[in-house]
Amino acid sequence: MPRVEVLLARAWRALVAFAAVLAIVGAADVAAHEIPTDVRLNAFIKSEGKRLELLIRLPMAALGEVEFPLRGQNTLDIAKADEALRGAAKLYVIDAITLYENGVALEKPRLAAVRVSLPSDKSFVSFEAARAHMQEPPLADTLDLVWSQQFLDVLFEYPIQSDRSEFATWFRVDWFGRSVATALRFMPPGGATRAYDFHGDPGRLPLDPRWHQAAARFVVSGFWHILEGTDHLLFLLCLVIPFRRLRPLVIIVTSFTVAHSIALIASAAGFVPDALWFPPLIETLIAGTIVYMALENIVYAARGEGSTADISRRWIIAFAFGIIHGFGFSFALSETLQFAGDHLVTSLLAFNIGVEIGQIAVLLVLVPALGLLLRFVMPEKTGIVILSALVAHTGWHWMLERYDVLAKFPFPKINAALIASAMRGLMALLVLAGGVWLANSVLKRWIVGGGETPPQSRD
Repeated sequence: MPRVEVLLARAWRALVAFAAVLAIVGAADVAAHEIPTDVRLNAFIKSEGKRLELLIRLPMAALGEVEFPLRGQNTLDIAKADEALRGAAKLYVIDAITLYENGVALEKPRLAAVRVSLPSDKSFVSFEAARAHMQEPPLADTLDLVWSQQFLDVLFEYPIQSDRSEFATWFRVDWFGRSVATALRFMPPGGATRAYDFHGDPGRLPLDPRWHQAAARFVVSGFWHILEGTDHLLFLLCLVIPFRRLRPLVIIVTSFTVAHSIALIASAAGFVPDALWFPPLIETLIAGTIVYMALENIVYAARGEGSTADISRRWIIAFAFGIIHGFGFSFALSETLQFAGDHLVTSLLAFNIGVEIGQIAVLLVLVPALGLLLRFVMPEKTGIVILSALVAHTGWHWMLERYDVLAKFPFPKINAALIASAMRGLMALLVLAGGVWLANSVLKRWIVGGGETPPQSRD
């Protein structure tokens, strides 16, 4: 019996030791293939004659799956690394990037040069300096370099039909790290350099977009922005809950669209503050507009009104709040406007068209659904109160959370620049107020002429 116990004890110790070895090996494997948090790529694309060059720099830590030759545990063996570097460039880098000429994907490029560079190297500040750096001798074999702290520089050459063709690219590099940013510069012959700075996968990107390419991109962007913006959808819900007939619905939603279009154009033209406190201020105000509209809906339901005066008031409020939401839309455009090329106005209009299409799509679902809900599920007055109360509760929590972010920024100092900016804003508001007054006098006649009556409450 004692012998059996001894054998069991030995077996248990062996099992524990084996598990410990597996844990150590697993931890080492995870460490060796750990996904880096922040990855920054620098790339140049230059077309000249019958050749297009792609010059790219990326941190070697982004290539954790590659088995680089090492001396010791982490020191790169530069003398033996050339084959591994070329293999990494062909298998990982080029498969993540596709270049197009006149809409057709280019064939796999020729690997012209590859090298390891130190983190202190500054040659990628310009194409000329980076191109010259690729021709320099490789780093000395005697250097003790931790492989994951170095840069991999790669030069690819693509055969093309003409350097005047329309080129596009697709950087599918978001898997290189948890957050991947790319600085890309395109240098067409005889033209100004186009600089792009984007995060993750931007999709297919025309390097010198035509107007229709820019318009198509921004229509899609506007459409998805309204569908993915929960706060904008809740505001739209508040707008239409008490006014679901066609004529007031057209007036209210159109006023909101016109207002955020004005705000987008003003933001793109630089007529808004570029201070750090402005975006959190707008986000807080957007939440506040949701709370206000929801509470106003409850008041409408309590009074049982939906008169011409109420419709007139509602479209004016929608216009005023649309200015605020337009500034919120502009934050989404701040990064994507670089893809507009020379077609800024076209892109802004296209974005607004996309937003309008998105709003129409939402209304086509929302209005019938609200009608059925308030007709067959619950009385209209009760339903408006319940829905509005839920929206007000959500908006209130958003407003408090966003105000906490806003409170971290210092109050702007009152100086000549701030006063001048405030005066410009006040003049713009006066012009808008005059336009609203004129439009309201016309719309009142149209509403009355249409014989609009308030929807009947059903208790």
